[in-house]
Amino acid sequence: MELAMDKKYKLNGIDFLNTSKGTLIGIHQGKVDCYYPWVEAKKPTTIKYVMMDLDGTSVKSEEFWIYIIEKTTATLLHDNSFRLSKEDSPYVQGFTTIEHLSYCKNKYKFKQSLEEAILVYHQVARKELNDIMLGKGKQDAFSPRKGLKEFLLSLKKKNIKIGLATSGLDYKAIPEIVSAFKTLNMGDPLTFYDCIVTGGKEKRKDEYGTMGELCAKPHPWIYSELALGLGIKDKEEAIILEDSSAGVISSKIAGYNVIGFDDGNLIESGLDKDCLRMISTFNDIDL
Repeated sequence: MELAMDKKYKLNGIDFLNTSKGTLIGIHQGKVDCYYPWVEAKKPTTIKYVMMDLDGTSVKSEEFWIYIIEKTTATLLHDNSFRLSKEDSPYVQGFTTIEHLSYCKNKYKFKQSLEEAILVYHQVARKELNDIMLGKGKQDAFSPRKGLKEFLLSLKKKNIKIGLATSGLDYKAIPEIVSAFKTLNMGDPLTFYDCIVTGGKEKRKDEYGTMGELCAKPHPWIYSELALGLGIKDKEEAIILEDSSAGVISSKIAGYNVIGFDDGNLIESGLDKDCLRMISTFNDIDL
């Protein structure tokens, strides 16, 4: 067996192992190496379940979270003029915060440990989120994707169950979801969605933590948990909507077909070819 990085993909900490029984995908994150079967999902039949990503797919927020990574790195480098480059894009969105910061540490060489960098990240993120709630800061940070409301309501009319998944921690994800639903005048997201799974809680001293970002995308567990909450028994009756490479990997390992949005990082990373089809808007989806 030969272990080699598939050159068609631009993915940080990902490689592929070719074996006589098929391909394994290797995920090397958090100082842990995991291998999963890279299996083609069965073609979908009648769709009874739709699972959706939050950042980028449902709410246009990826630029905000990339900005938080950029500002964190600038703080760590003591350089307010620091900016990420375009080529950094596939590596600083869609994966875990630890992986995003690990990439920046390796490339831009800030001296602090990853543990220290994570603390700075949460400080930066909490301040920016607080500013938004106070009517300051980036007020356009969380804009629902155009057509989201109409698409969700159309699924409800067809009695299709809807699940929402995000690798984001609660303190980041919940305000984002609530803000989007408030903008759309759709009420409480908890009563609308049939199941919501997040990255859990931030780890803090003297507080109970949860299994969080290290087992999030690109690992399959968030979508596996969401499927469990939705009661999915036949995977070909479900589809996942994603815009990031980590989300597509998570979906594929979990055994589901993916419809990809073409304005994320799927084309840049090379994973657009692993989607059932690529779309530009919700209007392009026919279930």
